[in-house]
Amino acid sequence: MPKKKNNISPEVADHWPGVLDDVDIKVVPIEYIKSVEVKFDDGKVWVMDIDREEADAEELDIALEEILETYEDEIEGVNFVVDIPKVKHDIIKRTRMFMKKKK
Repeated sequence: MPKKKNNISPEVADHWPGVLDDVDIKVVPIEYIKSVEVKFDDGKVWVMDIDREEADAEELDIALEEILETYEDEIEGVNFVVDIPKVKHDIIKRTRMFMKKKK
């Protein structure tokens, strides 16, 4: 049986081998986004670093929408860089809290 294709980079999957193989990410909370990379056809890459303490999801959405509309014919792709150690830390923390409540 062919392996399910997902949208998780190998760098991310390396943090949890075998765990993230079948995960398909649709939405990532803004507190986990470190930066947004916009890749252009000519090889240029714009990196938008996200200050997660000051970040506003609506403002980020508006800014990205403006960039995508303005440069839509020149953009090759958009990559959201996720803070995997923070995700892992939060999942472990919440799992421990959940397991303590079950006792």
